[in-house]
Amino acid sequence: MGAFLRPVVLSVVMLFALPTVVTALWWSLVDRPASWRSADWSSSGLLPAPESSDAAIYVLAARTGGFKGAFSAHSWIVLKRPGQRHYDRYDKVGWGLPVRRNGFVADGYWYSNPPRIVQAISGEAAASLLPVVEAAIAAYPFAGRCDYRIWPGPNSNSFVAHVLRQVPRLDVALPANAVGRDYAPGLASVSLSPDRRNLHVTLGGFAGLAVGRRYGFEIHLFGLVAGVDIARPALKIPAYGRLELLRR
Repeated sequence: MGAFLRPVVLSVVMLFALPTVVTALWWSLVDRPASWRSADWSSSGLLPAPESSDAAIYVLAARTGGFKGAFSAHSWIVLKRPGQRHYDRYDKVGWGLPVRRNGFVADGYWYSNPPRIVQAISGEAAASLLPVVEAAIAAYPFAGRCDYRIWPGPNSNSFVAHVLRQVPRLDVALPANAVGRDYAPGLASVSLSPDRRNLHVTLGGFAGLAVGRRYGFEIHLFGLVAGVDIARPALKIPAYGRLELLRR
């Protein structure tokens, strides 16, 4: 039995350890601000002017600050309601009442790191989903003071992942480096998405797996994710994030 387990354990460790170490070495060479006070939080210009669409939903992510940016991204949700001439941004943060509305610019840099769009839905499709997304945000179970833990969660990515699981029509999973996205309370959790097309299993956010249209196939270990996305061909690399296999 030991002869069988040894190569399996070694393979899993290498699958997670090697890309994490390489990414950490790369990140140590990246120029970044010394503190949040000196960081750039201004608009990145990534999103179109809100007047250009009647309704829209965006999921955005950017590497977080300090050395933890080597391992994790911060994610948030941006909504544009019909008739509204501005965006509303929703984040979970680690101080005060954690779920913030418009605490930051909708497409702002995060600790000087540029955001990227994880998912974008506009027009009638977005308008039909807005009430469901708003209900999922309001129903987030860790929205009180002290309901934040940087690892394994519930953190900023646990919040956005909750919304994505509650609204499967958003049809996307957070990037592999969104540490905390797989957190669930308790010792173990097994969940099937409302559309029954995605299975998520986790041991308190420390280890688990996910499979389905949205996830592809993933293995989780200590908040890191390794796997493959089949619907949108890409490799999911621990600490690094997504490596697209086809240009869109």
